[in-house]
Amino acid sequence: MNWEVQLRKGLWIPQADCWLDAQFPATRSVVSHAHSDHVGRHKELICSPPTARLLRARMPGRRIEHILPFGHKEALTKDVTITLHPAGHILGSSLIELQGEPGTLLYTGDFKLRPSLASENCATPKADILIMETTFGLPKYVFPPDDEIFGNIITFCQEAVADGRVPVLFCYSLGKTQEVLRALQPAGLPVMLHDSALRLTRIYEQFGFTFPAYRPFNADEVGGHVVICPPPHQKGGLLNRIHARRTALISGWALDPGARYRFRCDAAFPLSDHADFNDLLQFVELVQPKRILTLHGFAKEFSLTLRERGWDAWAIGKENQLDLGLGVSG
Repeated sequence: MNWEVQLRKGLWIPQADCWLDAQFPATRSVVSHAHSDHVGRHKELICSPPTARLLRARMPGRRIEHILPFGHKEALTKDVTITLHPAGHILGSSLIELQGEPGTLLYTGDFKLRPSLASENCATPKADILIMETTFGLPKYVFPPDDEIFGNIITFCQEAVADGRVPVLFCYSLGKTQEVLRALQPAGLPVMLHDSALRLTRIYEQFGFTFPAYRPFNADEVGGHVVICPPPHQKGGLLNRIHARRTALISGWALDPGARYRFRCDAAFPLSDHADFNDLLQFVELVQPKRILTLHGFAKEFSLTLRERGWDAWAIGKENQLDLGLGVSG
């Protein structure tokens, strides 16, 4: 018997009788983390304790929650068990390990091998089949050391304040905001948070994370503060209330030429909560799978890179010669 994997706005695993990161209302789905592009209004879900808490804040409603602590094995069916491991992406993000007669299947969801200031450290369990996200699966996406990026962000903020400008950092409310907020601590600058970021930061505190002082955004008292808010397309009019501002995008896509102009900001810093190209390669070496399926981003390109290095690797749902006789369909 082999694992069967079907891609349809999420991954359907027939032997486990469940979805992984279904993006629509499913009967039962394992949710790797609480970002909106990995969840739906499911009747029943399985996730880590922090993910459950974050989902309650982001997606209210009634559902059956199976909360599974990291490292705790449970039965999904009479033949398949599930174990969650930290993925290093955001608070509560999980690698999903399924064990059954076909062997061990490991699905990463979004992950980051490099240590983060706002997440548990990523685990690297061994697996027979590895399904991995490859958002930054090209050699050009190798990020500078985090300390270097943090220093550059702090310098940007200090110079903006010295010039009488308000530094505005574009960060996603969940994950990136909390990492940048912790990174700003050595600067001692006062910080204001967008409402959505503030609400989620308080949930992080419930799970033991500590942060430098911050307060809700107040346009009347914004002078001298650093403002952290969602990226420009999600800003909700906040920028219109900050006239003397200097803006910066905080994203792995800052490595792309022209990112500053594309996002219409004054600076761009390549801090990411995803694995970069080197992380992806190292993760494969640590997991030592017999077969690799790539997903998202540069999936086809990264699977080719792996094949050139001797791995049995294929992109799910792409036009390549996937051997369906091994029980994996795209």
